[in-house]
Amino acid sequence: MSIGRKPRTDFTGRLSGRLAQTGIGRRGAAAMQELRRRVVPVHWSNMFGAVALACLAVITVTGVILMFHYTPSGASVAYEGRYPTLHGAQVSEAFASTMHISFEVPGGLALRQAHHWAALLLPAAVLAQLLVTFFTGAFRRPRRAGWVLLFLILIAALAGGWSGYALPDDMLSGTGLRIVEGITLGIPVVGTWMKDLLFGGQFPGEIIERLYPLHLAVVPLMLALIVVRVALLSRHQPAQFAGPRRTGANVVGMPLFPNAAARSGGLFLIVSGMLMLISATVTINPIWLYGPASPGDAGAGSQPDWYTGFLDGALRLVPPGWEIVAFDRTWTLAVLAPLAVISVFLLTVAVYPFIEERITGDHGEHHLLDRPRNTPTRTGTGVAGVVFSATLWAAGSADVMADAFSLTVEGVVLALQIVLVIGPLIGFALARRVCLGLQHKDRDLLLHGFETGRIVRLPGGEYVEVHEQLNPDERSRVSLAGVASVQDAGSTDGGSPVGSHLP
Repeated sequence: MSIGRKPRTDFTGRLSGRLAQTGIGRRGAAAMQELRRRVVPVHWSNMFGAVALACLAVITVTGVILMFHYTPSGASVAYEGRYPTLHGAQVSEAFASTMHISFEVPGGLALRQAHHWAALLLPAAVLAQLLVTFFTGAFRRPRRAGWVLLFLILIAALAGGWSGYALPDDMLSGTGLRIVEGITLGIPVVGTWMKDLLFGGQFPGEIIERLYPLHLAVVPLMLALIVVRVALLSRHQPAQFAGPRRTGANVVGMPLFPNAAARSGGLFLIVSGMLMLISATVTINPIWLYGPASPGDAGAGSQPDWYTGFLDGALRLVPPGWEIVAFDRTWTLAVLAPLAVISVFLLTVAVYPFIEERITGDHGEHHLLDRPRNTPTRTGTGVAGVVFSATLWAAGSADVMADAFSLTVEGVVLALQIVLVIGPLIGFALARRVCLGLQHKDRDLLLHGFETGRIVRLPGGEYVEVHEQLNPDERSRVSLAGVASVQDAGSTDGGSPVGSHLP
């Protein structure tokens, strides 16, 4: 090559250079630069979003493939597939197509099970993210809308799981739909109309045909909610825990791209791979053992998927005979009371950021997260809510627990009724007391340091234990929100430490 001659660029290089000069190229470069500039904090609690996205991706990919083989119809046909036990049995087209996927489509059973396992994990990941957001105070201004959107994502995940649970039209899902029909009919005035709207006539009616579009709409709805939530949150700096050099005006962490993106992408791939591995080795929802749905039959010991267990439990905990007669109608509280309680509970969860802001009068913006121990009232409230919902969830398996532990169903239900009333109160008081105790522990650490285990004899003959002060990083982690109160407490402490701060 002659000296001074510029090296020739290949076609790809010339194309990239020209693309970079276009408007799209310049906007893409600016977006990439913004991703490199944006810093996100590093904490394990930030990983639940990647887990939820992995579940949603598995659900989407497997769902699209299954869609081409599934027939959403309740019409009756004679089963002629590869499962000999059911040959000649009258089943719905939905059940027959699900059996076809399981036994005749290559990899169909693994796809079905991956779809189901991901649908079970998705609500758990979103719920964990919701709990972390609650206990750390990440829902406060300017992130109140993000909390509401995260709650709606959870509701959408529950709706998608429940609607998909019924689509195979097996005995287990048929039992659940029969319960839904009874609940709907138990609603005064509008119950019959709602039942006809949902089922399209006498049970089972057209429930499969009507649930299928709802199930298909869930994924686009969730994606839209996620995009809106990310767009809203990206307008503000990420929330972070208090620590060295961390203030409400900066963020200490790693660049969003490529560092944080690589971490989240790695977890995304791990979760996706684990879901496929579990799906290939662990059987779930074996509809060939349950058999087709039958309006006159119900499976013994049938249980709903875990995320709807609290709805079933709420129905079981209502005392028998709860009904009143008013306006020439019988009002069945066995249905109305659970629906009212759960509706109020969910509504309270959705608007909690606004409730707390109104009660506390705190209208400022917060970019530093709270340690749960520093907000004992909020933490106690959260624990009370967890105890309440966990009791309802446990009540959904009251018959199974009674059989497993050789108890009476009535006794188990009575015990859970008592826990439902006093459990949240005990949980609130206990959690609040634990938080206050941890605050006192942090106060002692800041004032006196931590015990080293070394005993030193002083010149006067007495023995004292040596304490060492926390290093700056540890002092930043220990209740920065309470430093002012700790310093005030230290000023009234007379300067008398519990031991000597000897080197």
